[in-house]
Amino acid sequence: MTARLALICRHPVKSIGYEEIAGATLTEGRALPFDREWAVAHEAAKFGANLTEWAPKPNFLRGVTGHRLMAIRAASETAARRVTLSHPDCAPITVSPDDAHDAESLIGWLRPLWPADRPAPAFVARVPGQAMTDWPDPFISILSLASLRALGDRMGQDISAHRFRGNLWLDDLPPFAEFGMIGKTLRIGGAELVIRQRITRCKATTVNPDTGLSDADTLGALRTAWGHQDFGVYAVVTHSGDISVGDEVTIT
Repeated sequence: MTARLALICRHPVKSIGYEEIAGATLTEGRALPFDREWAVAHEAAKFGANLTEWAPKPNFLRGVTGHRLMAIRAASETAARRVTLSHPDCAPITVSPDDAHDAESLIGWLRPLWPADRPAPAFVARVPGQAMTDWPDPFISILSLASLRALGDRMGQDISAHRFRGNLWLDDLPPFAEFGMIGKTLRIGGAELVIRQRITRCKATTVNPDTGLSDADTLGALRTAWGHQDFGVYAVVTHSGDISVGDEVTIT
């Protein structure tokens, strides 16, 4: 079976901005480079400011509880470790999150976008070599544009890929064929990945990434049509190599 790599996305700060990129170098046993490199902890986080290991997602700002965050876009300068963030309701900001002054500026920029009745943004967290993803495993998410179109057809509206905060989007597959790939190997460009498990989704996917408003019952549509809330699968890199949008994907 073959497919095509149609889209590569990363999210430098967990739940705070998405960007599309043309290519990446995947490394065995590592997440997508510069994806969830940082996360913003809130005041009720169960750890101190000097985070030394992966921590569960409820400790951080997330789109499921702060819908307006879903409308943030990002543009990274990886060599400089700098990110520009933009939002329809705010002036853009460029920060180096590792810099203490810039980190404070980022917290201030986020406060008006975060619900006033939730624990406030507190500090930027990073663990070197550990992506601040929903799982401690070095997962890369694999999603299908055919599945996205099938979901949109079911709902009678266009559904943006960026609701799902995925990494690698495949096309030229039957809808939801990815669920039959658990344990299979994907060869993309010079890299290989093995599919590990399905991804169960939350209410963040109901939020429109253009507006930051919840306007589509994605979870209800998945449950009604397919009997679950799963969309996409997680994979791990088993062989390092470069990938690019347009690469053929071989599935074995």
